[in-house]
Order: sequence, then structure tokens, then C-alpha cells
Amino acid sequence: MSLLSFRNSEKVVMRRNTFGMDICCRKGSRSPLQELYNPTQLELSNTAILHQMRRDQVTDTCRANSVTSRKRRVLTPNDLKHLVVDEDHELIYCYVPKVACTNWKRVMMVLTGRGKYSDPMEIPANEAHVSANLKTLNQYSIPEINHRLKNYLKFLFVREPFERLVSAYRNKFTQKYNTSFHKRYGTKIVKRQRKNATQEALRKGDDVKFEEFVAYLIDPLTQREEPFNEHWQTVYSLCHPCHIHYDLIGKYETLEDDSNYVLQLAGVSSYLKFPTYAKSTKTTDEMTTEFFQNISMEHQTQLYDVYKLDFLMFNYSVPSYLKLE
Repeated sequence: MSLLSFRNSEKVVMRRNTFGMDICCRKGSRSPLQELYNPTQLELSNTAILHQMRRDQVTDTCRANSVTSRKRRVLTPNDLKHLVVDEDHELIYCYVPKVACTNWKRVMMVLTGRGKYSDPMEIPANEAHVSANLKTLNQYSIPEINHRLKNYLKFLFVREPFERLVSAYRNKFTQKYNTSFHKRYGTKIVKRQRKNATQEALRKGDDVKFEEFVAYLIDPLTQREEPFNEHWQTVYSLCHPCHIHYDLIGKYETLEDDSNYVLQLAGVSSYLKFPTYAKSTKTTDEMTTEFFQNISMEHQTQLYDVYKLDFLMFNYSVPSYLKLE
């Protein structure tokens, strides 16, 4: 498989504010990139300042942690399988599980469907996760990849790392219907982390405790065996923000505003709004605090180290409930 070096293309990307003529306009209109960096509306320009600060935070963190973050100078097409491409509106969305990614995939299906869908919420959740329904960047040739990275608006959505982790645990290990996760990961976690486990627990893996899940995540053997599952993999490893320059970083905490800003930049906000609905089961900060009550100081510190770059890069402070060594 060919390798992609992004060093040169990133230099081009970082100078993008000046806007060369290489950014092509869709059907005579301005591209989302032009609308972001040279906004025509005052309300957009105020929001643009906030997003510039978020971009700067990522750039500064990458620079400060250059030893760890630049270790891999080269990305392979396999690293790009989370980047969903919308050709018609010149958008690239890196999806992060447990950060409204089902709804964003639904929106991307509306955007790329050429009239097939109009209401994102009419698309069943399981259909949004069928990989054939959306095109990802790894499916293109290397020149096509570089062209899109340079000319399309690239965005992702992030969430407080431990809240996202608790959300993943609750969804994958406490719901009885998630038998594939219980078999694939639960059995392994029970076997490795539970002394005197019953034969049933070893066979089913459907009663993993949060403390066991944390112990599994911080065990060096885990990542030596295989990469983390995408539901608890770091955003840093899923979306490669030190190698790919994201134009817009949305946050789960301001999901509606940030999502509708992307749709505004894409010129579709008159007929497409990001779906909002209050999920009664949503993982909150209070819930997360509760889950961490039984985690030892040593394990909290080791877990923070695993997700440290996500905390720093996206400007999340160390949670007040943590007792770090």
C-alpha cells in the first residue's frame, strides 16, 4: 500500500488564510473554506474567531508535544477511514464515536444523497453506520486525497474525554443487546482483569465493571495486542489532528451551534438543520464523576496519561473529581 506524506500539503494548508486561486468554487458560489476564512457575514466572522482559537490550541499542543505527536511522519490510506467525504459541498468530516456521530453521519447522507433523503432523522441509526452509504477518504487515489485535503473544509467534533469514555462503557458493556462487544471485548477483559471469574462470566463477558474496563485500557499489553476499538480510541489517533489540519473543531458541549455553523458555511442552512433531541440516557458530567469514584488514584493517573493529548489539544481541563498522583 502506498504511503502518503502530508508534510508538504500541510504547509500549503496552513497558509490557506491568504486564499490562492486554487480553491475552486462550486457552481459560481463560494466554497465552505472561503466562507470560513474570508466570511461575508459579520455573524460568521465572530464565530470564525472562536474557531481560530480552537485551531491554534491544536497547533500549539502538537508543537509542544512534538516528540510524541510527530513520531509518525507518514499516514497510510488506512489512517483515513474515519474521514467521510462530501464531494458536492466540499466537506470532509472525521467521525468520532460517542460524539453525535450517528446524527452527523445522517446529515452527511442527506448532503451526499443528491435528493435521496431530506430529513436526517428519517434515516435509521443502523443505516447511518453502513459503511457503503458514505465515501471515506481512504477510497481515493493519493493525488485525489491530497487535492481534497487541500481544498475541502475539514471538520471534526470532540467531547470531554472521560465523559466520552463513560458513554462508550455504558453503551457497549451495560446494554444486554450488545452481545458482539461482550464476546469480543468483555470476555477478554474478564479473563485478564477478574480474579476467580465464573465460567459464565468468562463465556459471556456481559458484566464488565467500569474498574475492569479502566484496568484493561491502561494495561500496556492491550495496545500491544491491537489498537483500541474506535469507541474508546483517542481522537488524536482516530483523526490525526497533528498531521491533518482541521479547519473547524466542533464540541459536543456546543453541538447545535457548531453543527449549524458547518451547515451555514456549506450553504445548506436554509433547508438543513442539525437534528436536536434531548436523550434522557445521555452521559453527563455528574454520571462520569460517579463512575470515577471507585477508580484508584494510580489508575486515574495512568488513564489520564492515555487521553492526555485529547484533554490538552481540545482545551479540556483536568476534571475536578480526579485525584492525580
